[in-house]
Amino acid sequence: MTIKKPQVDSAVCPCGSEANYSRCCGRYLVCGETPQTAEQLMRSRYCAFVACDEPYLLATWHPGTRPSKVSLEGKHRWLGLSVRTAELGGASDLTGTVEFVARFKVDGKGHRLHEISQFEKIDGRWYYLEGQHL
Repeated sequence: MTIKKPQVDSAVCPCGSEANYSRCCGRYLVCGETPQTAEQLMRSRYCAFVACDEPYLLATWHPGTRPSKVSLEGKHRWLGLSVRTAELGGASDLTGTVEFVARFKVDGKGHRLHEISQFEKIDGRWYYLEGQHL
């Protein structure tokens, strides 16, 4: 089964920042820039789920916990992201934590993914390590 990749609106970034997509997460997913903070990586990974961008998700997953593939559901319609807290995860940190809520619908039914995600920086790049669902 081929998953049709949703088009990401170029005007407003899906990550909830209210910034232009090309100046926000698009510079990571499309232009290949490297997120400088754990929160930037988390927001860009949300956009990758919106766009069904499996290569980006795998490339930003920690090598120690990375799955062989990402199960992307074409039925998911992502509705929004709210970052609750971001601790550490800055330019001089090696670890970071981001708590977020992502809203989505599947077959018309609303769902929420509330997670505290752990990130680790290796050789100057941030990676998603693991998450605790709340």
